[in-house]
Amino acid sequence: MTQRLFQNTFTIERSYSATPTQVFRAFSDGTKKRRWFAEGEGFTVVSYEHDFRVGGAERCVFRGGDGPEMTFAGTYLDIAENVYLIYAYSMTVGGAPLSSSIATVELAASGKGTSMLFTEHTCYADGKDGSKDRRQGTVELLEALAKEIAAHG
Repeated sequence: MTQRLFQNTFTIERSYSATPTQVFRAFSDGTKKRRWFAEGEGFTVVSYEHDFRVGGAERCVFRGGDGPEMTFAGTYLDIAENVYLIYAYSMTVGGAPLSSSIATVELAASGKGTSMLFTEHTCYADGKDGSKDRRQGTVELLEALAKEIAAHG
Protein backbone atom coordinates (compact mmCIF):
# COMPACT_ATOMS: atom_id res chain seq x y z
CA MET A 1 0.00 0.00 0.00
CA THR A 2 1.34 3.43 -0.95
CA GLN A 3 1.57 5.90 1.90
CA ARG A 4 -0.90 8.69 1.26
CA LEU A 5 -0.50 10.59 4.51
CA PHE A 6 2.67 11.75 6.19
CA GLN A 7 2.50 12.37 9.93
CA ASN A 8 4.99 13.85 12.35
CA THR A 9 5.18 15.60 15.72
CA PHE A 10 7.50 18.37 16.83
CA THR A 11 7.99 20.33 20.05
CA ILE A 12 9.50 23.77 20.58
CA GLU A 13 10.48 25.13 23.98
CA ARG A 14 10.66 28.89 24.25
CA SER A 15 11.11 31.50 27.01
CA TYR A 16 9.57 34.96 27.04
CA SER A 17 10.43 37.99 29.20
CA ALA A 18 6.77 38.52 30.01
CA THR A 19 4.19 37.08 32.37
CA PRO A 20 2.00 34.12 31.36
CA THR A 21 -0.91 36.59 31.30
CA GLN A 22 0.88 38.78 28.72
CA VAL A 23 1.83 35.79 26.55
CA PHE A 24 -1.69 34.36 26.76
CA ARG A 25 -3.19 37.75 25.83
CA ALA A 26 -1.11 37.74 22.63
CA PHE A 27 -3.08 34.63 21.65
CA SER A 28 -6.50 35.66 22.97
CA ASP A 29 -6.65 39.28 21.75
CA GLY A 30 -7.54 39.28 18.05
CA THR A 31 -5.70 42.52 17.27
CA LYS A 32 -2.49 41.29 18.88
CA LYS A 33 -2.77 37.82 17.32
CA ARG A 34 -3.33 39.23 13.84
CA ARG A 35 -0.20 41.40 14.12
CA TRP A 36 2.21 38.59 15.02
CA PHE A 37 0.47 35.66 13.35
CA ALA A 38 -0.96 36.96 10.07
CA GLU A 39 0.85 40.18 9.16
CA GLY A 40 4.33 38.80 8.61
CA GLU A 41 6.83 40.48 6.33
CA GLY A 42 6.15 39.59 2.70
CA PHE A 43 2.58 38.42 3.36
CA THR A 44 -0.68 40.08 2.36
CA VAL A 45 -3.68 39.34 4.57
CA VAL A 46 -6.85 38.90 2.50
CA SER A 47 -9.06 38.26 5.53
CA TYR A 48 -8.72 37.43 9.22
CA GLU A 49 -11.29 36.23 11.78
CA HIS A 50 -10.59 35.43 15.44
CA ASP A 51 -13.17 34.00 17.87
CA PHE A 52 -11.11 32.98 20.90
CA ARG A 53 -13.30 30.62 22.92
CA VAL A 54 -13.74 26.86 23.15
CA GLY A 55 -15.44 25.95 19.88
CA GLY A 56 -14.48 29.32 18.37
CA ALA A 57 -12.82 29.61 14.99
CA GLU A 58 -9.76 31.39 13.69
CA ARG A 59 -9.44 31.82 9.95
CA CYS A 60 -6.80 33.60 7.92
CA VAL A 61 -6.59 33.90 4.16
CA PHE A 62 -3.24 35.25 3.00
CA ARG A 63 -0.78 35.35 0.15
CA GLY A 64 3.00 35.33 0.20
CA GLY A 65 4.39 37.58 -2.52
CA ASP A 66 2.92 36.59 -5.88
CA GLY A 67 2.20 33.06 -4.66
CA PRO A 68 -1.16 31.33 -4.46
CA GLU A 69 -3.73 32.14 -1.82
CA MET A 70 -3.31 30.12 1.38
CA THR A 71 -5.75 29.51 4.21
CA PHE A 72 -5.41 28.69 7.88
CA ALA A 73 -8.71 27.45 9.38
CA GLY A 74 -8.64 26.50 13.05
CA THR A 75 -10.93 25.64 15.94
CA TYR A 76 -10.12 26.12 19.63
CA LEU A 77 -10.70 22.80 21.40
CA ASP A 78 -9.74 23.67 24.99
CA ILE A 79 -8.53 26.79 26.76
CA ALA A 80 -7.30 27.33 30.32
CA GLU A 81 -6.65 31.05 30.74
CA ASN A 82 -2.94 31.86 31.19
CA VAL A 83 -2.11 28.13 31.32
CA TYR A 84 -2.73 26.38 27.98
CA LEU A 85 -4.67 26.23 24.74
CA ILE A 86 -5.37 23.38 22.37
CA TYR A 87 -6.48 23.90 18.80
CA ALA A 88 -6.88 21.98 15.55
CA TYR A 89 -6.33 23.53 12.16
CA SER A 90 -6.02 22.82 8.48
CA MET A 91 -4.15 24.65 5.74
CA THR A 92 -4.71 24.90 2.03
CA VAL A 93 -2.56 26.28 -0.79
CA GLY A 94 -4.31 27.44 -3.92
CA GLY A 95 -7.46 25.74 -2.66
CA ALA A 96 -5.82 22.32 -2.37
CA PRO A 97 -5.49 20.65 1.05
CA LEU A 98 -1.97 20.87 2.46
CA SER A 99 -2.12 19.71 6.07
CA SER A 100 -4.14 19.18 9.20
CA SER A 101 -2.72 19.61 12.68
CA ILE A 102 -3.48 19.60 16.36
CA ALA A 103 -1.38 21.98 18.44
CA THR A 104 -0.93 22.71 22.13
CA VAL A 105 0.56 25.76 23.80
CA GLU A 106 1.52 25.33 27.46
CA LEU A 107 2.58 28.31 29.58
CA ALA A 108 4.28 28.36 32.98
CA ALA A 109 5.75 31.14 35.08
CA SER A 110 9.53 30.91 35.13
CA GLY A 111 11.47 33.46 37.16
CA LYS A 112 10.39 36.86 35.86
CA GLY A 113 9.12 35.42 32.60
CA THR A 114 7.25 32.58 30.98
CA SER A 115 8.28 29.17 29.67
CA MET A 116 6.28 27.94 26.69
CA LEU A 117 6.05 24.41 25.39
CA PHE A 118 4.55 24.26 21.89
CA THR A 119 3.72 20.84 20.46
CA GLU A 120 2.20 20.11 17.06
CA HIS A 121 1.15 16.87 15.40
CA THR A 122 0.96 17.36 11.65
CA CYS A 123 -0.58 15.27 8.90
CA TYR A 124 0.17 16.12 5.27
CA ALA A 125 -2.51 15.10 2.78
CA ASP A 126 -0.13 14.75 -0.15
CA GLY A 127 2.11 12.26 1.68
CA LYS A 128 5.10 14.59 1.53
CA ASP A 129 7.03 15.49 4.65
CA GLY A 130 6.52 19.21 5.25
CA SER A 131 7.55 18.93 8.92
CA LYS A 132 10.87 20.75 8.62
CA ASP A 133 9.24 23.75 6.93
CA ARG A 134 6.32 23.77 9.38
CA ARG A 135 8.65 23.66 12.37
CA GLN A 136 10.76 26.50 10.92
CA GLY A 137 7.65 28.55 10.20
CA THR A 138 6.48 28.01 13.78
CA VAL A 139 9.87 29.09 15.15
CA GLU A 140 9.52 32.29 13.09
CA LEU A 141 5.96 32.85 14.36
CA LEU A 142 7.07 32.40 17.98
CA GLU A 143 9.81 34.98 17.37
CA ALA A 144 7.15 37.34 15.96
CA LEU A 145 5.16 36.67 19.15
CA ALA A 146 8.20 37.77 21.21
CA LYS A 147 8.41 41.01 19.21
CA GLU A 148 4.68 41.62 19.64
CA ILE A 149 4.93 41.21 23.41
CA ALA A 150 7.98 43.48 23.58
CA ALA A 151 6.29 46.20 21.50
CA HIS A 152 2.71 46.01 22.77
CA GLY A 153 2.81 44.09 26.07
